[in-house]
Amino acid sequence: MSQQRKEKNWFARHKVLTGAGALITVIALGSALSGGGSGGGSGGDKGNGTDTAASSADGGSGKHRKETGKTEPKKTKTAFSGDGTLQVGTDVRPGTYRTTGNTNGMCYWERAKNSSGQPDAILANDNVTGSSYVTIKASDKIFTSQGCEDWEAVPATASGTPKTEMAGDGMYRVGADIAPGTYKSTGNGSDNGCYWERTKDALHGIDSIIANDNASGNAIVTIGAQDGYFKTNGCENWKKTG
Repeated sequence: MSQQRKEKNWFARHKVLTGAGALITVIALGSALSGGGSGGGSGGDKGNGTDTAASSADGGSGKHRKETGKTEPKKTKTAFSGDGTLQVGTDVRPGTYRTTGNTNGMCYWERAKNSSGQPDAILANDNVTGSSYVTIKASDKIFTSQGCEDWEAVPATASGTPKTEMAGDGMYRVGADIAPGTYKSTGNGSDNGCYWERTKDALHGIDSIIANDNASGNAIVTIGAQDGYFKTNGCENWKKTG
């Protein structure tokens, strides 16, 4: 594949009216090539496919944040390397995977429908700070990861001791990393630099989004027990209030 990094561009975060008149929030996605980015993909370790999950689903923050106090899921056994291009079904099994501890914003992953390396082959992609989850479908052909911490397989059913506070950018699994409920983030700037997103799965498509918003000042969101994941970028710490 091309050694140029394909950056994910998030355009036109806005709210639109549905046919029923209810406000929902959507994101229009785009992919583009940025010149000069080094790919770094030199062939990842072949995944052993342990604990694969059933298919179940950002915006750049642009905000400098302290690296202390971040909430990260506990790491388990590595499934495959954070650098490399993998053939789905041969090098990596379909399932849900996560990467954690990405601190420099250079982690990039991509699901693709073929190995042409062209932008129109991209099914979904993301630039990650902190943690991220992604579900690789059996119909996917290629998965690419560049500059990421190693990926680990996660079980289909969320379990663990979920926390009631989120400190740091990333993607959190509801029922495993965080508990459902109402969360508040205070002290965000006036530039709408705080972005949050509730998703039903880790496929990272438009259809995955339940709701999202760009916030200034205080931000409040209720994460449902049936939600799959919660993403946050550029926000102050979230604390559960109800």
